[in-house]
Amino acid sequence: MTLKDLPIGKTATILTTGGEGALRQHFLDMGLIPKADITMVKYAPMGDPVELRVHSYELTLRLADAEKIEIGNVREKAEEGTVPERKAIPHPGLGEGGKYHDKADENPLPDGEILTFALAGNQNCGKTTLFNQLTGSSCHVGNFPGVTVDRKDGKIKGYKNTLVTDLPGIYSMSPYSNEEMVTRNFVLDEKPKGIINIVDATNIERNLYLTMQLMELDVPMVLALNMMDEVRQNGGAVLVNEMEERLGIPVIPIAAAKNEGIDELIHHAIHVAKYQEHPGRLDFCNADDNGGAVHRCLHGIMHLVEDHAGDAGIPIRFAAAKLAEGDKQILEALGLDENEKETLEHIIKQMENERGLDRAAAIADMRFTFIKKICRETVVKPKESREHVRSTRIDKVLTGKYTALPCFVAIMAAVFWLTFNVIGAGLSALLEMGISALTDAVVAALTSWNVNETLQSLVIDGVFNGVGSVLSFLPVIVTLFFFLSMLEDSGYMARVAFMMDKLLRKIGLSGRSIVPMLVGFGCTVPGVMASRTLPSERDRKMTILLTPFMSCSAKLPIYGLFTAVFFPGHGALVMVGLYFGGILAGILTALLLRGTLFKGEAVPFVMELPNYRMPGAKNVGQLLWEKAKDFLQRAFTVIFIATIIIWFLQTFDMHLNVVTDSRDSILAVGAGLLAPVFAPLGFGDWRISTALITGFMAKESVVSTLSVLYGTTAQMAGALTPLAAGSLLAFCLLYTPCVAAVAAIRRELGGRWAAAVVVGQCFIAWIAALAVRCIGLLLGMQ
Repeated sequence: MTLKDLPIGKTATILTTGGEGALRQHFLDMGLIPKADITMVKYAPMGDPVELRVHSYELTLRLADAEKIEIGNVREKAEEGTVPERKAIPHPGLGEGGKYHDKADENPLPDGEILTFALAGNQNCGKTTLFNQLTGSSCHVGNFPGVTVDRKDGKIKGYKNTLVTDLPGIYSMSPYSNEEMVTRNFVLDEKPKGIINIVDATNIERNLYLTMQLMELDVPMVLALNMMDEVRQNGGAVLVNEMEERLGIPVIPIAAAKNEGIDELIHHAIHVAKYQEHPGRLDFCNADDNGGAVHRCLHGIMHLVEDHAGDAGIPIRFAAAKLAEGDKQILEALGLDENEKETLEHIIKQMENERGLDRAAAIADMRFTFIKKICRETVVKPKESREHVRSTRIDKVLTGKYTALPCFVAIMAAVFWLTFNVIGAGLSALLEMGISALTDAVVAALTSWNVNETLQSLVIDGVFNGVGSVLSFLPVIVTLFFFLSMLEDSGYMARVAFMMDKLLRKIGLSGRSIVPMLVGFGCTVPGVMASRTLPSERDRKMTILLTPFMSCSAKLPIYGLFTAVFFPGHGALVMVGLYFGGILAGILTALLLRGTLFKGEAVPFVMELPNYRMPGAKNVGQLLWEKAKDFLQRAFTVIFIATIIIWFLQTFDMHLNVVTDSRDSILAVGAGLLAPVFAPLGFGDWRISTALITGFMAKESVVSTLSVLYGTTAQMAGALTPLAAGSLLAFCLLYTPCVAAVAAIRRELGGRWAAAVVVGQCFIAWIAALAVRCIGLLLGMQ
């Protein structure tokens, strides 16, 4: 019987784990190992993938991959029990770790030396929240796996000569995706003085798998048990002192979101780094005969490769464990000769024969067996956490078979309606009134001072009309980000990926691609960066190429301006049409790419589902401030400069004389060369061409440029028909992303791909705009 056939609500024991290569290793690292108990929770609304429970956490898996896992001993779901009270062990203070750390350095590091720390942990365990508490930074946090996709550095507050690096979340030191490679390379190559390993205390069994591999690196280390407040509230407990004794490293209970235990964590982290107190335990083999086989194997490998590991700068215990499980990168790094490779293979084969498991499964089993023993002795589990009970109830509706998709459509429709018709639109109207009043006051002041007319034109037409027209849309953008942040912080984004996997697979992508694309609705740049969480190069490239089709918030001022002028009263309808139009264009492009450049199937959908959590007011407010600040910075830098340049080129002719008609300006001459390209689309006006060019710098510049060139919305309404405006909206929706987004694509994929995106999207936008115009003409529109 395979896992695919396990009925909902039933528990079984894994017999064998199929698959091959990095994928199978990933399955093992996620806990899908022989002898593990696994429970079928439910199917996705479309029937695939499925949600499973293993090692006390929820995991998603496609049916095709579940079919590779053989199971037995099918039974009713077992209750998770507690452990009895145990005799308390005194908690050691600073410097008392010597009874574990027999390799502590008697001579501390020099006072001037910078203490560097790697902040490492599983995805979605609170690393970025802790990083913000340690450093006073304001990095974005969220409640779905893969929020951090690059390393971030910061100094610990109040401690000079310290540097903490927040690394992307990983499940093991066997990298499966690009952001996991960032973490592994940092720890191995840059050799931090200490490691702060943050662990989700509500899911210790899952998180300790990475902890054991980090300990094998033999780097001074502290363990931060995060979310201990939730553990206590649910009636659970962690016997911290006992866990510390068994692991041989300091264990500090914290609640990063509430700033609890942070000071103690800092003191211990600085102490172990300063005095180079190494982990007191590196051997996790079992004492029984089966574990003895793994023990003999690892120590045989350590003896064989000790010199090579020293030359390569790789910790010997870590190297042995990785070689035993078949890590090819470590094997290449050690540079063994053929005789040594043959001996290595012989040692591992002997272990496989004695252990009755293949090499990768045997090492994973060794780690999980040790973890179970630790948890059995030190963790008091409640029967079920309140967060999990609440999440189960919510999921019955939000991910139910018949309710999931209607709920998703209703939620997104409510977000758009509230943003564009109620909250955002109302606040924008108020801000626009304020800007207009300020503009009138400045006009009156300049007139009373008899300021030169050209200078008045610069201030009013250039600055206030240009920058002011963009600023009025700030409330709309902040409102949209507010709702997106609420969905992300709550944990709903991960459910959207779970629901959409089967649908996205039809266009050649994994459900995990939905997260970068949803982020792209806010801004293309972080959307492109978020694609690093995808383990497949094929999926990553496809997702990056499709993310610019998701209409970013920078285009909202364009939509808002044209909707107000040409389609009043139909704002929400136009907005929904544009957003879904971008999605449709992305789907069609994906189908084309799947049949040409990116043939093959999407990678397996293996993702942890976090519990729903109430969005934190601080996190949401912080994100809104960051987005508002970013928008204001662009408004008063890129857009301001672009507005001044446009005003200058529109005001003067080739001989630098002030023109009476802007058609004689420098701008008209240059943009007029491009205008015929857009004539078939219905907007062959040189002013439109100019606005589209400035939009390449920043999409908001389209609005500021049109405001400068047309002066008033009435003049723009007289120059364009509603059909031409619709065609222009379609072009703005799909044409090349801004310079920052193109730079992000170039950084991820290279210059050729970035150039292809620019040219390709301009072509697609031109075709789409032409289609809109042709359809409109057939319907008799003007």
